[in-house]
This record gives sequence, structure tokens and C-alpha cells, in this order.
Amino acid sequence: MKVILLEDVKGSGKKGEAVNVAEGYARNFLFPKKLAIEATGANMKELERQQQMLAEKKAAELAQAKELADKLKDLEIKVPAKTGGGQKLFGAVTNKDIGDVLEQTYSLTIDRRKIEIKGSIKSLGEHEVLIRLHPEVVLAKKITVTEAV
Repeated sequence: MKVILLEDVKGSGKKGEAVNVAEGYARNFLFPKKLAIEATGANMKELERQQQMLAEKKAAELAQAKELADKLKDLEIKVPAKTGGGQKLFGAVTNKDIGDVLEQTYSLTIDRRKIEIKGSIKSLGEHEVLIRLHPEVVLAKKITVTEAV
């Protein structure tokens, strides 16, 4: 029997797939637990419509991420930090600090979890960070840590 899975089912398939399963398995397990529906013509058309909408949404998110990456490429990011004299900082510059600077200075809201710092930033000067805007869009950006006034 051909069914459309509404959830991921171990051993059968992923959500949104049309798969062949035994009739008893479908009637006694998948249908009562609302894990699948029968693959009728109308249900298949609905599935195709949903998959098309999902593809369009993913394409829009990718385009938005690329647009944001283009904006970020040209920006000079300066993060002020308190120092204890010399080149050493009190504490370290975090991804939250970088996100706050982007929001306050350029009005760009980037989730702090998308900003990746290799190691820790504990000195003044230039440092490189990765900004993961989308699984396909990763931007390596240099930031400058300056002494806070």
C-alpha cells in the first residue's frame, strides 16, 4: 500500500515521502498514530504543493542570506573592549559582543549563535570570525578589537 508519511518513521522513511508499506502496517500502526495518510490523487497533489512551497521558502532564505553576506563584506566591524593596559583585554570578546556591535552600528540583527569565534579573542587588533548565515552561506570576516574609551 502506498502512503505519504506525515512524520519521520524509523525504517520506513522521512516526513513528506511517499513510500510503499504493508497494508496491515499502514492500517494498524501508521494511520491510528497519525504518522501517515493514504496516497490518493488529492493527497499526492497536496504533497507536491507543500514541497513546492518549501522549496520556494528555502530559495528565499538562501537569497536573503546571500544579500546579507554581501552587505557584511563591505562593513568594517570595530568592537570596543576594556583593556588592562597594553594589548590585553579584561575578559574576552564574545559572539554576543560582535552581534551587539552589528546591531547598534549597522542595524543588522544576526543571531549570536551564527557568529563563530575560533579560540578566544583576548587581545587588541584584527581577528577573523566566521558568520554562518545559512548552511550554504558562510562568511569569513575580519573584525578589529579596539580599546574602549
